[in-house]
Amino acid sequence: MSTLVLPRRNLAAVPVRRALHGFGLALMAGFIFFACFAFSEVAPYDVVAVPTILVWLGLGIRLHRGALPFAGLMLLYLGAVVVALTPYLDETLPVTWTIQLAYLVVTGIFFAMFFSDDVDRRMELALKVYTASTLFSAGLGIGGYLGLIGEDGLFSRWGRASGTFQDPNVFGSFLILGALYLMHNLLGGRARHPVLSVAGLLVLMTGVLLSFSRGSWGATIVATAIMVACLYRCASRPLRRRIALLSGVTLGLALLAFAALLSVGSVAQTLSQRASVTQDYDEGETGRFGNQLRGLGMLVEEPLGMGPLRWRRTFEVEPHNSYIGSFSNGGWLAGVTFLLLVGTTAFVGVRLMLVASPSRRLAQIVVPALLVFFLQALQIDVEKWRHVYMMLGMVWGLEAARRRWSAGRAETG
Repeated sequence: MSTLVLPRRNLAAVPVRRALHGFGLALMAGFIFFACFAFSEVAPYDVVAVPTILVWLGLGIRLHRGALPFAGLMLLYLGAVVVALTPYLDETLPVTWTIQLAYLVVTGIFFAMFFSDDVDRRMELALKVYTASTLFSAGLGIGGYLGLIGEDGLFSRWGRASGTFQDPNVFGSFLILGALYLMHNLLGGRARHPVLSVAGLLVLMTGVLLSFSRGSWGATIVATAIMVACLYRCASRPLRRRIALLSGVTLGLALLAFAALLSVGSVAQTLSQRASVTQDYDEGETGRFGNQLRGLGMLVEEPLGMGPLRWRRTFEVEPHNSYIGSFSNGGWLAGVTFLLLVGTTAFVGVRLMLVASPSRRLAQIVVPALLVFFLQALQIDVEKWRHVYMMLGMVWGLEAARRRWSAGRAETG
């Protein structure tokens, strides 16, 4: 009798597990799409995060060996910040900031766990949903800038497109990964609807331009160059010709779109103002760079740092540099850990892009976007950007999958 009952139970459990798995994928899609909503400290992204993580933990996702260095560095960084927080536990803002950081660390580790298995399916879903999110935000940003949707302050700020973000700089950088996904599919011949992909790419590039973010402009150019170079290096000769041809066509279309936008007076005026290397608020003893120089001298004498958000209280502005910010918020240990996280992730990411493995194509899309965020961290605070933790998790999930694939090849070989 037992041999008959057990299979029935298993068969009954299959539809339930499949339904739960489908529900989990739907939650994950919503989780990623809502990354574009950053109007406030608590966003729809954060509301969906908890049930999404709980469902997938229930489905049995786990932390693979290849992602352990990432999880260890993230927890060490968080621990250093918590220690630096200790003298200020009676202050609301530093405590709240640290709790938010802890939550983002958890999401980063969760993403690494999620993307370590069933990689192609999960990564494709995530990139498609993320691209849809960027198109949604870019459309609102462009409409807001042109005065077609809402009033100033809703989808545009300070004469710059901001989409669904509070800061045009974050908005512009958020669009980069979606643009890289569309470009990679077009260059690699994987776009099912090339015309729609080109149209979407133009929307995203317009959004980046109208954000008037110098960091986002530079990051888009550098990320595109890295992606195209890696794709070209790893491609066959016929595909290299296609890449060269389409890259030229894409550049031509971008220049035409840029020229058309310059015909709008407000665009040309703001572009001229923002195109300079530095702004008034960067210069002088109390400007961004002056504060950083003074703050570095103070941090040398503070092994435990200033504490979370204490830089803001000292200088009345953020450090606008995530590397300096890590030393300020969590002391020497947090700063060194942050540098190790960036260095190891960059090393792992570049290897994923160049070394042949099933993870290479996806890495060529995600890694360039993350690498330029590391560069942007020199002039803006990225440690609270939700999508950065998603990309960190993606890269380390791909690394975990690559290591298992490599170990499997070694066993069969």
